[in-house]
Amino acid sequence: MSTTQPLVLAAELAVAWGDIQRFHSDLPNLAAPESLIGESSSACGTELGFERLLHEAAHGLAAARGIRDTSRAGRYHNRRFLALADELGLDHNADPHPSSGFSLVTMRPETRERYAETIERLQQALGDHAAATSGVVDRSRTFRGPATRHGSSGGGVRVKAVCGCGRNVRVVPSVLSQAPIVCGNCGETFQIAEPRTRR
Repeated sequence: MSTTQPLVLAAELAVAWGDIQRFHSDLPNLAAPESLIGESSSACGTELGFERLLHEAAHGLAAARGIRDTSRAGRYHNRRFLALADELGLDHNADPHPSSGFSLVTMRPETRERYAETIERLQQALGDHAAATSGVVDRSRTFRGPATRHGSSGGGVRVKAVCGCGRNVRVVPSVLSQAPIVCGNCGETFQIAEPRTRR
């Protein structure tokens, strides 16, 4: 397995995010694109890709504008989220889901056209990452959201992992074992922190 693939994918996610910022200048920077890789939660249910990045951008705009766009520990996406998603070129063509609200948004054709080159680059990076980490490109695996926003574990007990500059993330050990998660600040990989011994 290539240890450079997560870093390459994180860089491509950051570039794609920057492409969205060109059209939405109040969208904050994506602080840790590597946290999107392999992280899961039950709230959104869409595969990691550009459509998913636009979904995350709607949450980013909500944070920048002080808008509460979810409830129920981040699972239920309300109409304020839907308005932000609409601003980013996403639609929700059905009634809200009883537990996740308007979380399942889809790209409009004109949005897909606007970001065609970005989508192509990101899909290539995602395909390369999948091939390098599993040996087989498996597009059926789903990505359901970063744990930094949603409290649900999505598949295991999270542990603290730290990098060289002292930043830390909570991650399921099995996710960390799939591929290294690289700190965007210092470039070192996150390692599971040794538990402190009580005296």
